[in-house]
Amino acid sequence: MAAPGAQQLLTRLAATERHRLAIAVVCGTLAGAMTWGQMLLFAWLVSALVVNSQSLQSLTSLFVLWLLILPLRGLLSYVQESVSQQASLAIRQRLRGELLSHLAALGPVRLASYHSASLAHQLVEQVEALDGYFARFRVQMWLSVLLPMGVLIITLSLDWLAALFLFLSAPMIPLFMSLVGMGAERLNRDQFAAVARLSGHFIDRVRSLTTLQLFGQTASAKQSVHLASDGYRIRSMRTLRLAFLSSAVLEFFASVAIAVVAIYIGFGLLGYIDYGPSDQLTLFSGLLILLLAPEFFQPLRSLAQHYHDRAAALGAADSLTKLLDEAPPPNRETGDQATPAVSPSEGLLSLKNATVTHPGRGRVLGPLTLKLQAGETVVLTGPSGSGKSTLLQLLAGFIDAGEGQRHCAADLRFAWMDQRPLLIQGTLADNLRLAAPEASDAVLLEALEKAHLGKLIRQLPEGINSAISERGVGLSGGQAQRLALARVFLSQAPLVLLDEPTASLDEATEQAVMSALKALQQEGRSLVIATHHPALMALADRRWHIDQGQFSERESAAEAQHDDT
Repeated sequence: MAAPGAQQLLTRLAATERHRLAIAVVCGTLAGAMTWGQMLLFAWLVSALVVNSQSLQSLTSLFVLWLLILPLRGLLSYVQESVSQQASLAIRQRLRGELLSHLAALGPVRLASYHSASLAHQLVEQVEALDGYFARFRVQMWLSVLLPMGVLIITLSLDWLAALFLFLSAPMIPLFMSLVGMGAERLNRDQFAAVARLSGHFIDRVRSLTTLQLFGQTASAKQSVHLASDGYRIRSMRTLRLAFLSSAVLEFFASVAIAVVAIYIGFGLLGYIDYGPSDQLTLFSGLLILLLAPEFFQPLRSLAQHYHDRAAALGAADSLTKLLDEAPPPNRETGDQATPAVSPSEGLLSLKNATVTHPGRGRVLGPLTLKLQAGETVVLTGPSGSGKSTLLQLLAGFIDAGEGQRHCAADLRFAWMDQRPLLIQGTLADNLRLAAPEASDAVLLEALEKAHLGKLIRQLPEGINSAISERGVGLSGGQAQRLALARVFLSQAPLVLLDEPTASLDEATEQAVMSALKALQQEGRSLVIATHHPALMALADRRWHIDQGQFSERESAAEAQHDDT
């Protein structure tokens, strides 16, 4: 069974496009009514020709009317399909925007527990899996009630016994659909989970391809991918097998029900049945009932065909609901709850008795009270694993204070840089414009000069339009760090948080990074630098020290160097 949250998500999304979906239902109902009208005209024409012996010329106007209904039916069906597709597209765009906003609100720390391939699969494939539900099933669900009800009313006015046959056979299809749907929904949910695992498995092997080649493990990696994809194939075929089997059984029930009505009408017209209204059957009423019987089951059969769209949507919505239900840090929510504003006397950013608690580990940081002034440079020191990165994440708002408060200006912007800066596949300019999308080439080159990367760029044949691969393949570690520093210059953020910016760099690159950090100081930026490096400590106005989650403050940078020595 689907989680209640999955159905609630689908209902909430459908409510946002209820007007378009309602138009699609009305158009589908009118198209069905046009079909009934054509059948009524056809039965009347046959009865007039055979029973009343009327000439074809006298019935020409009815033939013309019958032909005119055809394009009108087609137009209504086209509008139904078009409007429902537009509603589905709008819903998926809205949901994808909601997911992206939610991921941004969660921040990088909470997203670290998700594989990037799994998130990509959710944003693309699982959102697309909702298309069939909104474009077809949701509308067909209403049509499967309205159209059979209309056919039943018409049949009841002609012959109540034939209407009774249709009424008694109708529940067979929904009953079987619900039984099949339980298994289909579970299979679709398992299939989505398998695809997410397969995506992560494949991308991990691609990212580690060089390491696998060095250790001679490419054959085993290929075999593992083959086994994972083969498992997905088996699940896919199991889902298709269930879909074909259920369709065959539903067609069988509908065919048997139509055959029963046809037998009743045939024997009634021949006079072999004298029960109820059978002796009142005429060629017109019998033929019309026989023509309407397939139309009674057609909406239900169409609903059964689209029922697997519902199962796929519930399986996808179940996974998406779990992602949306994860609460972001309070200060990163987009709702009413916001970070309390800081007064000028409290500096640029401050923490008051703040703590950080992780599930299963208890309190890992705090309580701590600190204040960061505008234009101030603070160095953050402490043994590895003491909580320096956690404090930086708390200052950035990536994680929330379990107790205490975090105060900052409502519009405070910050720049973040760690040992492995995010670089995307594209040009150097593409990577720089992540921080300043509208920046001109001249502004980009100026930022590169400040980051001491201008000389390298001038040596490249294509300059800032030179391409790099994902994760900065094509650049050294120091060049990647300086490219990230150029983005910091472009961001114009008043607060810059740096986590070990000079780790694993050679002496020349380290000096270039140091010069860039001094340039940031001269621009009046506030810097918080987590480091063990004495040269970086010399840049600081103050020192914050973390040891086993406990916070202390030193005013003197020289004292900081002495303590670490």
